[in-house]
Amino acid sequence: MDDGFLRNCLFFTANRLSRSITRIAEEEFASTGLSPMYGYLILLINGSPGISQKELSEKLSITPSTLTRFMDKLEGKGLAERKVNGKTVQAYPTVKGKELEGTIRQASKRLKESYSEILGFDDGAKLSDEIQAASEQLEKK
Repeated sequence: MDDGFLRNCLFFTANRLSRSITRIAEEEFASTGLSPMYGYLILLINGSPGISQKELSEKLSITPSTLTRFMDKLEGKGLAERKVNGKTVQAYPTVKGKELEGTIRQASKRLKESYSEILGFDDGAKLSDEIQAASEQLEKK
């Protein structure tokens, strides 16, 4: 059977790309003791103390319930804390979370270097921009 249809299927190719970049990201973030998503969540909280969970879920393009689970885990590890302000739940960094920032930033830098070595710096940046634009268009539907 001809499998050419897979090469022309955005669903298949996007998932293939996701698996490949996730593997590389997990390797680069191993030194942090966190998955890449938790690392980026800590960077957002450290960069904007008091950021609402709603804003965090929007920035990370995840559902509020998923973010709540992520925050539960970060709080359990002592890397972030939540405070309720009226109807808004805000996230704040902890000392331990702040201390990890340099390690997380280094992991993120290594991740970009790793895929840039494979794809080329310009092509990696272009691909990221194109995926972002396509995601925004598809989310409007």
